[in-house]
Amino acid sequence: MKTLRLAVAAALAVVLSTGAVAQQSLPETAQWLRSGPMVGPAEIADTTIWLQTRAPRRAQIRFWEQGRPETARLSEEAATTAAGDHIARFRLSGLRFGTRYEYEVYLDGLRVQHPGPLTFQSQAMWRWRTDPPAFRAAIGSCAYMNDPPYDRPPRQPGEPPYGGGYQIFGAIAAQKPDFMLWLGDNIYYREADWLSEAAMRYRWANDRSLPELQPLLGSTHHYAIWDDHDFGPNNSDRSFRDREAALRVFQDYWMNPSYGAPGTPGVFTRFEWADVEFFLLDDRYHRSPNDMPPGPDKRMFGREQLQWLKEALTSSQATFKIVAGGNQILNPLVFHEGLGAFPQEQRELLGFLREAKVEGVLFLSGDRHHTELIRIQEPGLYPLYDFTSSPLTSGAGGDEREENNPARVPGTWVRQTRNFGLLEAAGKQGERVLTLRTLDAQGRELWRHEIREAELRFPKEDQKD
Repeated sequence: MKTLRLAVAAALAVVLSTGAVAQQSLPETAQWLRSGPMVGPAEIADTTIWLQTRAPRRAQIRFWEQGRPETARLSEEAATTAAGDHIARFRLSGLRFGTRYEYEVYLDGLRVQHPGPLTFQSQAMWRWRTDPPAFRAAIGSCAYMNDPPYDRPPRQPGEPPYGGGYQIFGAIAAQKPDFMLWLGDNIYYREADWLSEAAMRYRWANDRSLPELQPLLGSTHHYAIWDDHDFGPNNSDRSFRDREAALRVFQDYWMNPSYGAPGTPGVFTRFEWADVEFFLLDDRYHRSPNDMPPGPDKRMFGREQLQWLKEALTSSQATFKIVAGGNQILNPLVFHEGLGAFPQEQRELLGFLREAKVEGVLFLSGDRHHTELIRIQEPGLYPLYDFTSSPLTSGAGGDEREENNPARVPGTWVRQTRNFGLLEAAGKQGERVLTLRTLDAQGRELWRHEIREAELRFPKEDQKD
């Protein structure tokens, strides 16, 4: 142990005195890292990286342009502490536009061994220069990681655990998405977890450390919203007593570009990738209880957040405007949670799209433990789509009452199968195509559907001047 301490001290001294990084690593260093590194949002000249250690450590990131080790740079040092959940966060700035980077993690001056490639990228500076870049995004929801002391007992002998199929994270990584958007229920709080902030933090730290997840975290940019299970109890709402603690914990474990708006807390935010803008919604913090009687005060998103969404959509110049919520937005069959159970707010949102002539809107959702593509045609609107993607590793299902849903695009209902989604944007400016795909846990394609930008437009005589 004395030899290890001396090696660490010597390596750290080199870093601090010369700016160089010690290139040696020790097998023990892999155990110092509890989870991550995880790559956060990518901007044109910036990105962020998150990691969590098992004990207090001094952490740094060394990064360089892919294939050009002579460009290597060293991040600022961050100290992980018990008070901060042993989390370190790094902002890497001054990146070269549209460039892929490789990186490695150092703890106490020693390089940490990692099971997969560690890469990130900066977005391209494309406006007024080229057509929008093509990109690929992964989506998914409902990731349950088994933890036997906390898990629900099997209903009958021999029943498999509720979570499983963790190889799906390798299948996602194999698709090499530019980023992944987590659509809620990204972990599952159990009864003991939602009773205190410390217990919530245990659940996140435990589930984030899943070995099969680490290569995906380290090589893909990540954004996230929540739903009930990573907010509080099942079907929870704004009356949940620890919603403020839940928000603090979520903010510590994800690195979204922003959280909420001045005076309106929550996980909602917006970000761009090429010519597509994503609007991430919070369907829990401001939500009325599901069983409240219908009326103007029964809301999923709340007045302030919905106003933010209206203004954000109006100000957006994106070809496609993708609105992501934890619950389904458009499903006309309301047997479970969804915006259809909040009819006033649903009418308000769709009416606004019509009146403000907001074009290019597409919805994403999770929650349902099945996957489908809903398509509706509202009077005076272009076709509206809601791509529901679920589950990743939770138990897969599918309500038989919805088998003949008239709003579902034929061939897109995926039941009893763990799966994930892909969004692929490509094509010349003015002729962009968004391809929606669903793949199973082995990476086999189950269905695909193309949406051309012209399909999500008002007739010319109806467009805004």
